[in-house]
Amino acid sequence: MWTEEKLDQLLTEPSPTLIDDIKKIKGDIMVLGAGGKMGPTLCILAKNAIQRAGISKRVIAVSRFTDPIAIKLLHEHQVEAISCDLLDTEKLRALPETDNIIFMAGRKFGTDGSEWQTWAMNATLPAFVAEKFKKSNFVVFSSGNLYPIVPLSSGGCTERDRPGPVGEYAMSCLARERAFEYAANHYGTNVFIYRLNFAVDLRYGVLYDMADKIMRGEPISVTTPCLNCIWQGSANEIAIRGLLHAASPAKIMNVTGPETVSVQKAARMLGEILGKEPLFEGEPGQDAYLNDSAEAMELFGYPAVSVKTLIRWQAQWLLCGGRALGKPTHFEERKGSY
Repeated sequence: MWTEEKLDQLLTEPSPTLIDDIKKIKGDIMVLGAGGKMGPTLCILAKNAIQRAGISKRVIAVSRFTDPIAIKLLHEHQVEAISCDLLDTEKLRALPETDNIIFMAGRKFGTDGSEWQTWAMNATLPAFVAEKFKKSNFVVFSSGNLYPIVPLSSGGCTERDRPGPVGEYAMSCLARERAFEYAANHYGTNVFIYRLNFAVDLRYGVLYDMADKIMRGEPISVTTPCLNCIWQGSANEIAIRGLLHAASPAKIMNVTGPETVSVQKAARMLGEILGKEPLFEGEPGQDAYLNDSAEAMELFGYPAVSVKTLIRWQAQWLLCGGRALGKPTHFEERKGSY
C-alpha cells in the first residue's frame, strides 16, 4: 500500500554518494523557492544526508509557504524555514548570507494574460538574487524547454545546442539563466545551471497526468509523441551534488532520465495496471522537446528508479487513492502557452 509517508521517505533517502558529497560542500545550504513541488523533499533530503554524514550544516528553506502541508513537513524534519516573498526587496536583502544557494523560485502556469508577473519572477528576481548573493555558490533551476523542438531521431538537445525558447515562459527562463551567467562572468560567482525535464513525484508529473486521464476516460494527446522524465529523488540529489560543480563561467547541464519515453507505450503500460484502456487523440508527431542527459549520467550516475518502475508505482499510487497536487505538466504543449 502506498502512503504519503512512504513516498516522502523514498524521496528523501540519501544515497551513499550524496552522503559522501555533502561532506565536501563547504558551508550551509539555503533553498530559495523551497515551497514548490520539489523544494520540501529536496530540503529534507539534504538534511538527512547531513545527519547520515555526521556533520553540522544548516539547511534553510525560504518561500512564501502557501502550502500548509509543505511547511509542516519541513518542521517535522527540523529544516529551518523563513517565510519570505522574494520579490519584496527589503525582505530579500534581509536574508542571511549563505555559502550555498539552490535557486528554485519561478513561475510557469498562469503566464498567459499575466506575462509581467512571470517576467518579474523569472527574470527580474534572479538579477536581484545574483547581486545580493554574489559570493555564494549557486545551483539554478531552469527548464529543458529552452531548447527547440527536435526530430525524434536526434537523440535530444545537448548542452552545446543553442536555446530556441518558444513563448514568454521559456523566454523568461532564458533570461533567468542570463542573469546568473552575468554574475558568473562579472562577479566570479560560481553557478551550475540545471535544465530539468519533468521530475516524477507520483503526486504530479507527466506519468500522473497520463494515468489520471486514463482513469477519467479522457484522451491523451500524441501530437507530442515522446518525452523525458526522471525520478524526483534522483533529480533532487543532482541539484544538491551540483553545488560541487558550480563554476565561473557558469556550468550548464541537462537533467532528466536517459530514456526517450513513448507516450503511447507508457500510457498502455499504465492502463494495463489500472485496468482501463487508454484513449488517444491527434496525429502522432515526428518531433518533441527532448534533451540528451548523457553529461549528467556520466557525472552523477543513472537515476535510482527506472522509468518502468515509475510507471508501475504511478499506477499503484492512483489505485491506492494517493493525493494529487493539482499541478498538471501540460507536457503536450508545443507553442509555449501556459
